Amino acid sequence: MTVIDNNIQQIRTDLVQMWTLVINQMEKARLALIDGNKNLAREVRMNEKRVDAFELKLDMDSENVLMLKNPVAIDLRFILSVLKINYNLERIGDYANAIAKVAEHSSGPMPEDILQATHLPEMFFTAQTMLQESLNAFEKSDRNHVNVLFGMDEKLDKTNNNANKIISDLIKQKPDDTLLILEALSIMRKLERTGDHILNVAEELIFYFDAIVIKHSKLHKNQ
Repeated sequence: MTVIDNNIQQIRTDLVQMWTLVINQMEKARLALIDGNKNLAREVRMNEKRVDAFELKLDMDSENVLMLKNPVAIDLRFILSVLKINYNLERIGDYANAIAKVAEHSSGPMPEDILQATHLPEMFFTAQTMLQESLNAFEKSDRNHVNVLFGMDEKLDKTNNNANKIISDLIKQKPDDTLLILEALSIMRKLERTGDHILNVAEELIFYFDAIVIKHSKLHKNQ
């Protein structure tokens, strides 16, 4: 193995670890919110520093390879993709942290009627599935895992597009819970943006696999 091969392998290992950590962060944030588990919420908040540390290390290591090793072809595409995937994963980690913060300061589990009306369980499931599928695509270099992400994101968009009416109706029905309902709206927005960040990751995976630069709309149109 050459020096650059070793560098790239280490970056790949670190990126998978960060990806897995972000997946776990989102799952713990979900459970903290739905079950009212403050210990899990605090764990997510503490682990946010680990996500940030991974982002910093991956940025530094990737930039060092670019500056010192002059990668070409697929190695260059890999490093350029890692830099952008790293950023998007860190943003998703921020959303998980923000959701955990809501759970940490809540008086108990998110009420079931609010959960069901806002479709938060379904949104969590879709966003988390997208996260796992994107990691599967990266680890297996499998374009099929990338393709499914765009259809899943449409589900998040559809729910988010109805969010204002859903929230307005809920506030009319439960005015005493207005603050909690608005927090649910904020989480809906964060899960929808999580889907957007995963689509950014999907674009980078396509660039890495196929040397194609493609926008979301173009890929969706061709499917």
